[in-house]
Parts: sequence; structure tokens; C-alpha cells
Amino acid sequence: MNLHSLKNSKGAKHRRKRLGRGHGSGLGKTSGKGHKGQMARSGHKKKLLFEGGQLRLINRLPIRGFNNYCRKEFRPVNVSALNVFEDGADVNLEALNQAGLTNGQFDGVKILGKGELTRKLNVTANKFSASAKEKIEAAGGSCTTV
Repeated sequence: MNLHSLKNSKGAKHRRKRLGRGHGSGLGKTSGKGHKGQMARSGHKKKLLFEGGQLRLINRLPIRGFNNYCRKEFRPVNVSALNVFEDGADVNLEALNQAGLTNGQFDGVKILGKGELTRKLNVTANKFSASAKEKIEAAGGSCTTV
């Protein structure tokens, strides 16, 4: 096989429609647009989802759910992730950010109880789950809610 012997597959190439070239062409006079109306005018482009002036389907469907603009978003941090800190360290929002455990925009941090804690830490956060509080205090640390 050589480059000069390559050919398109059958049906891959289409001839361009030659509009307005007489009655015999089948696309003469109105050029396949019919008589008058919005679609026959020059410059008309069919808009996506346009239904001829009728209310669009997307506008007819009911809106479901509710977005609470007062919602507070808390970043979850598991107890096992706190083993990054040294014994007796003070863990607060700033320390969690520097350790790379939280990032982005959020309203607070919630400490969750997944995993085991092997260090004694003084943790300051917005919320604690019951199991996380239990594990931190069992390791000899303390929990302070902001």
C-alpha cells in the first residue's frame, strides 16, 4: 500500500448542494426552502431547543429541589489523618491547612472517627463526631469546639 494508491471509502465524500441553479436541478427557485415563512428568510439560524415560539420543554418541566443559600459546608477530616502531627501538638484550622488535610473554600472542619489515633493531640475544630471525640480523649488528647 502506497500513499498515492489510497482512496476514500464509498460514500465518504459528498457532492455540495448547488442551490438556485434552475428547475432541472431540483433545487431551483426557492432553493429547497419552500415559500415564505421564518425558515425561508435569509440569515435565519435555527436556535437550539427553539419550538416555534411555544414555551420550550425545558421551561415547562417543574423545578425540583431547594438550594439553601445559608448552608454551611464542613470539610471532613478523619482521626487517622491526624497521626501526621507530633505528640502534644496543637491541631487547629491553620495547622490542618498547612498539613494539606483541608483545602479550598469551606465554613469549618468536622473531625470524624474513622481509623485509629496513636498520638496525644489538642484538637480545635468546628465539630466533632462522638466516636472521634472518644478516640482523641482515649489517646490522652483534648477536643475544643470553636
